[in-house]
Amino acid sequence: MRPNTRLLAVAMAIGTLAAAALTVAAPASAATLTQVTGFGTNPTNLRMHLYVPDQVASRPAILLALHYCTGSGPAYHSGTQYASLADRYGFIVIYPSVTRSSLCWDVSSPQALRRGGGSDPVGLMAMVDYVRQRYAADPDRIFATGTSSGAMMTNVMLGLYPDVFTAGASFAGVPFACFATGGSSEWNSECANGQLIRTAQQWGDLVREAYPGYAGRRPRMQVWHGTNDETLRYPNFGEQVKQWTNVHGLSQTPTYTDSPQSGYTRTRYGGNGGTAPVEAISMQGVSHNLPVDAAQVIRFFGLESATPPPTTPPPTTPPPTTPPPTSGACRIGYAVNAWNTGLTASITITNTGTAAVNGWALTFTLPTGQRISNGWNAQYAPTSGAVTARNVSYNATIAPNASVDIGFQATHGGAAGKPSSFALNGAPCSVA
Repeated sequence: MRPNTRLLAVAMAIGTLAAAALTVAAPASAATLTQVTGFGTNPTNLRMHLYVPDQVASRPAILLALHYCTGSGPAYHSGTQYASLADRYGFIVIYPSVTRSSLCWDVSSPQALRRGGGSDPVGLMAMVDYVRQRYAADPDRIFATGTSSGAMMTNVMLGLYPDVFTAGASFAGVPFACFATGGSSEWNSECANGQLIRTAQQWGDLVREAYPGYAGRRPRMQVWHGTNDETLRYPNFGEQVKQWTNVHGLSQTPTYTDSPQSGYTRTRYGGNGGTAPVEAISMQGVSHNLPVDAAQVIRFFGLESATPPPTTPPPTTPPPTTPPPTSGACRIGYAVNAWNTGLTASITITNTGTAAVNGWALTFTLPTGQRISNGWNAQYAPTSGAVTARNVSYNATIAPNASVDIGFQATHGGAAGKPSSFALNGAPCSVA
């Protein structure tokens, strides 16, 4: 297949999945989506549509909402709930559209990955500036969000313009500069397949190098990804977490973990509250066809009211502590999905005893060279060698004959095998 044809086919696949994933919008208000022309510098001929609610807040916030490949601004408007939430809270939404043949955002060329370098980011910033000036918008409440290719561009815009954007939300995306190709192609298979694994410092350096010398505040980031993403594979979730925690100078160990709904694991870094510097939601069993929870995005942005959230989130009650462990019979299922230098491990803990397990700690020793970079449904420490995985608040109890699923992402130096033994609360487990 010729390269351009292959790219378009992939783009269409992404677009089809992403379009199907979007939440159905509420009925439109009297306000309408309006196309804007002549908004400023626009080197790649982007189109701009604007949604201004009937009741605009004083000094309104701005949301830049970025579509998926093969999509458009109007399609993203009709397929998400951002406009109806703008009606409620009085912010303004920009819905841009790509016009190149793939209808994918440029997140790969050198121009797009350098502040003021050209390509799509320059046109997008012109749209933001247009709205900021015309509607006397609050310069401290400018946000970006997107799905798939739009999620990639969200990472790019926050990396290039940290002095403009307050926060972003990325649905099924990849880290800033992960898709870089040197300009020869729009598609980066290594990144898309989750094979581009870097240290947190390396990822953070890519962001810092995009705007050399900048020492101001950095935007907060919310990351969403399905564990079964077949297009932009799940390791990109952990790599985004590594990048943005490093940009904020944070540990990769969560300060808060919970499950906002069944199958979802939410971790926060650098704070326990709803406006933590980094928030990540792992969606168990979800493909690239993931739902867009616009209400949770608006909550993270702090747009549920007309006043912005504090820069530093106020202290909140910490998550419940782990109850004292009890022992019991157990069986472990352990499945590994490995690639070049990384892997994901899915672990099923089954209580084969006759009494409930109330509070648990699973111990095992990772093969030499394996190091955990991100985990879900448990707290892992340390990240290599003899590891203990402890329950989180919502899965402390395992009833007789019931199971708990946990897992993690790790790097490896060639040994991608399984631990040889497991113990639950000190009692050896059988291995399925």
